[in-house]
Amino acid sequence: MTVLASIPSPAQGVWHLGPFPLRAYALCIIAGIVAACWIAEKRWVARGGRPGEVLDIAVWAVPFGILGGRLYHVITTPQPYFGEGGDPLRAFAIWEGGLGIWGAIALGGVGAWIACRRRGIPLPAFGDAIAPGLLVAQAVGRLGNWFNQELFGRPTTLPWGLEIDAAHRPDGYEAFATFHPTFLYELLWNLAAAAVVVWADRRFRLSHGRAFALYVALYCAGRLWIEVLRIDDANRFLGVRLNVFTCIVVGLLAVAYMLWQRGRPREVIDRAAVGGRDDDDTAAADAGTADAAPTSTDAPAEERRGDRSHDAPGTS
Repeated sequence: MTVLASIPSPAQGVWHLGPFPLRAYALCIIAGIVAACWIAEKRWVARGGRPGEVLDIAVWAVPFGILGGRLYHVITTPQPYFGEGGDPLRAFAIWEGGLGIWGAIALGGVGAWIACRRRGIPLPAFGDAIAPGLLVAQAVGRLGNWFNQELFGRPTTLPWGLEIDAAHRPDGYEAFATFHPTFLYELLWNLAAAAVVVWADRRFRLSHGRAFALYVALYCAGRLWIEVLRIDDANRFLGVRLNVFTCIVVGLLAVAYMLWQRGRPREVIDRAAVGGRDDDDTAAADAGTADAAPTSTDAPAEERRGDRSHDAPGTS
């Protein structure tokens, strides 16, 4: 079969500004983080949170997430670093690619929990606010894999096959020129999943971590079939890629959590119940300012925003 069309890979993924390399992979990760924070800020404020709190939490969550993502990648794919002919120092070369989403979410969640605890914010409520933004961030981040010509799928002659340079083709696939663009499949799936999370949140007023659990379930469902297409080196269990089992287990746990929490009303953000006021509240109280009262979250959400029981927040 003749390939009617194909998706070209970028000619380069690194540009040099004098002695400093500017890497497309890093720019995509940064752009994804910015997009996630912007979306989460809109949703968090609409749910009764205070402007700026998302960024305060991101200062903790992002470094933890990057560290967790790299640790997961190195642990589950140790051969390039600790196998025969491997270079252990390359384990620190994040710019080459290799951030496992499972580790990023797990350790990023630890960072978010620390920050939420310090500011008296319930972590599940924050997770619900940031869920669609995480999917958008992951979609944008996949463009970095495109620039790096990595994590593509098996060979294909479909019109949207991805062109991969000979230097980036795995052993045994040197004779093939086009491969499944799994970066694009996941990008589109994540954007669609983000839209579903926003819709479901508006329709069912998800709370207590259910929007976040829906994000996890949808991502796992998409990653499951995309993972089957990929041909990059990965550890296997019973002949199946380890990430396939991870998708199944984590996805089922997310669904179970949603069922467990179903029917609960949307929570009111009450810092007094989990550790008191944050530093801004304390400063306002000490100064006797009058603008501290409007920012209180002790009142029910309906009293602070008016009766909006049929207009749940989205990403705007």
